[in-house]
Amino acid sequence: MRLLVVEDDEDLAAALVAGLGRAGYAVDHAATGADALEKARLTDYDLLVLDVNLPDTTGFAVCRELRGRGTSARILLLTARGGLTDRIRGLDEGADDYLVKPFALGELLARIRALLRRDTGVASSVLELGELVLDDARNTVTRGARELRLTRKEFAVLRYLMVRPDHVISAEELLDHVWDEHADPFTQTVRVTVGTLRRKLTVDEEPPLLETVIGRGYRLRARAAELSA
Repeated sequence: MRLLVVEDDEDLAAALVAGLGRAGYAVDHAATGADALEKARLTDYDLLVLDVNLPDTTGFAVCRELRGRGTSARILLLTARGGLTDRIRGLDEGADDYLVKPFALGELLARIRALLRRDTGVASSVLELGELVLDDARNTVTRGARELRLTRKEFAVLRYLMVRPDHVISAEELLDHVWDEHADPFTQTVRVTVGTLRRKLTVDEEPPLLETVIGRGYRLRARAAELSA
């Protein structure tokens, strides 16, 4: 999933980008409201972590502008002010959740997982497709009794595909939602990552769960996962 952290405190922003990156998210950063609005115009983010106090505007104003544009991205506001009035204002401006500083990274990650689940219809952090099980909270993947050792990007690609079983997902869509703004759009990294993930998912001579649809993209086959269970 692709996230945008909007935070002008350099140390906190760096810690958030690093922590969210370790959790498998593709993370971009903006230090001002203007930069955030421009990046959100160019990129279809899944979620924004948005500080209320910005040097050029407020997170409330950014949130209001984004909702006015019709963005469906989840928005989690961060603030040093925990008053009821500010929480109500943030929610009224279109925010989905509100977290008061200081906070633990674990709580932020849990709130992000909960917000992202709203768009997938999944009730918990555990995704299951036949015998294939991905635990988003623990960053583990198993197929039957076998635990799969995935890289962060392989994990992120699989997570994106597992909430869209049997859907053909283009390489461009994966690049937009699983890689950050520093990714080279002409790179072969999507093809290579999907290829290594496919090999790790494959058991013996069974047909692969993850298939390439020539000229269109990639598909995680729900029926094949169920038959192998």
